[in-house]
Amino acid sequence: MKWNKNIETFLGCQAGFEEAEMVIFGAPFDSTTSYRPGTRFASATMRHESYGLETYSPYQDLDLCDFAIFDGGDLELPFGDSEMALQQIEEAADQIVTSGKLPCMIGGEHLVTLGAFRSVLKKYPDLVLIQLDAHTDLREDYLGVKLSHACVVRRCYDLIGDGRIYQFGIRSGLKEEFYWAREHTHLQKFNFDGLEEVVDFLVKTNVPVYFTIDLDVLDPSVFPGTGTPEAGGVSFMDLLDAIHQISRTRLVGMDVNELSPLLDASGASTAVACKVLRELSLAVLHNRKK
Repeated sequence: MKWNKNIETFLGCQAGFEEAEMVIFGAPFDSTTSYRPGTRFASATMRHESYGLETYSPYQDLDLCDFAIFDGGDLELPFGDSEMALQQIEEAADQIVTSGKLPCMIGGEHLVTLGAFRSVLKKYPDLVLIQLDAHTDLREDYLGVKLSHACVVRRCYDLIGDGRIYQFGIRSGLKEEFYWAREHTHLQKFNFDGLEEVVDFLVKTNVPVYFTIDLDVLDPSVFPGTGTPEAGGVSFMDLLDAIHQISRTRLVGMDVNELSPLLDASGASTAVACKVLRELSLAVLHNRKK
């Protein structure tokens, strides 16, 4: 595909593709959503509503306008064919990765992570995954379907194996998923305890990291606009601190997903998602310049 400049970009992300350090693109897909659909509208809504924010972050004393970020718009993904959608996401990410730029995807349901993860893994075979999420996403299948947002991390595991997946904030899943994780992943229930030690280890070993944020890791009182809300989540400031920590690692791909904007008519959830993307982009690009 040819990356043309998007008409409506995420706030401050108006660089051209060639000059950009990071490329944002949307993956508006929610065909396997198991409860309430609507995440296909997240990326377009976030772009439109991002202009309610400033480009400047007082949390980090950084400004989006000081970085070269290209917003390539949304991919046109087929509804009802998960593998074809994942293939198109992978091909789009391939172009970004092979151009030496950082891919940043806006989902969509969490299954879209698999397409971008496949792409990044081709360039970085020692890749590890950090997942912030309410859900384990470790099912072998969901109602007989292996390509489901309930199975996405299990499909990533199939590609990289034991000990290379770090899960934080997890508070929902089958008993079998939690027990399986004890043998195969590093899973921290309920919160981000131990994250700093994991980050220190990943920084020391300098392994490439793919970072995925399922926004339902946030408590529903902070973020009700998601298809599968789970009580007992983290606060916005907890998430912000985790982003700052993880941005110290060698990030080579990332995504933010599972906003369903129509489920929060107030628009507050969309505003939270936009702020998360702003802070994530700034933290990562600032650390890449160090």
